[in-house]
Amino acid sequence: MKTIGFIGLGIMGESMCENLIKKRDEDVIVYDIVEKKVEQMVELGAKAAKSNSEVAAKSDIIISMVPKSEHVKAVYEDIKDELTEAKLWIDMSTIKPSVSKELAEKVKARGAYMVDSPVVKSKSAAVSGTLGIYFGGKKEIFEKVKEILLTMGENIIYLGDNGSGLVMKICHNMLVGQIQNGVNEMLTMAEKAEINIDDFTKAISYGGGQNFYLDAKAQSIKERDFTTAFSVENMNKDVGIAKTIKENMSLHLPGIDLVKNVYDEAMDLGYAGEDFSATIKVIENRN
Repeated sequence: MKTIGFIGLGIMGESMCENLIKKRDEDVIVYDIVEKKVEQMVELGAKAAKSNSEVAAKSDIIISMVPKSEHVKAVYEDIKDELTEAKLWIDMSTIKPSVSKELAEKVKARGAYMVDSPVVKSKSAAVSGTLGIYFGGKKEIFEKVKEILLTMGENIIYLGDNGSGLVMKICHNMLVGQIQNGVNEMLTMAEKAEINIDDFTKAISYGGGQNFYLDAKAQSIKERDFTTAFSVENMNKDVGIAKTIKENMSLHLPGIDLVKNVYDEAMDLGYAGEDFSATIKVIENRN
């Protein structure tokens, strides 16, 4: 029986970890800088650790779910001395693919393995265990841990070597950003023409413009409820990574720059902590 360690109990991580505890037979040991989050998982049956390094020392499989590249780097510094042979680190954060690949090489040099396995969808899917999961790393590792990942998600795809899962995650979120911007602009035009949001959403559903983003967010946009499921700040980070990848590949993809400008403006206007659907306010402010 292996022990699973979980580092990072934020908006997504807490529900992902909760599903692990409820659905798996392995012991789960957890750590987060917010002590209350750890206590909540202990009440469900997990064991508490006092540090990232303690999680790594007592676990065979280490899962991390933290916000940014610098946080994953910090986790590595904390746990590197515990990354001995036969240990596996599954990083489910959304970070720069280049950073993940660099860390994977360092982990490999210590005799352990690191893979990237970012998730798509938002909080409600994390709660229900229906996330989409992208995997980058050795195929044989994917086959060994697939059943563990299936406690957190319902659709899992193997995409190639280290970094591949993250590249796909960034492509996914960038596409969502472009769909979102199209919705924001056309909704603004429709409302200017005195077409209300309910009619707009229903009319769009009759044709090829129907999309998951509008279906999921129309009601909250109508009610001006920007309670965070996925923040402007986090989406801005992902769009920024997409822009860096695009520039490194010397690709001409102006839609990426357009969406990044919207998110930069959203950050400047103080929307960082709001749900990413709050970008509608940027387009409205411009008009």
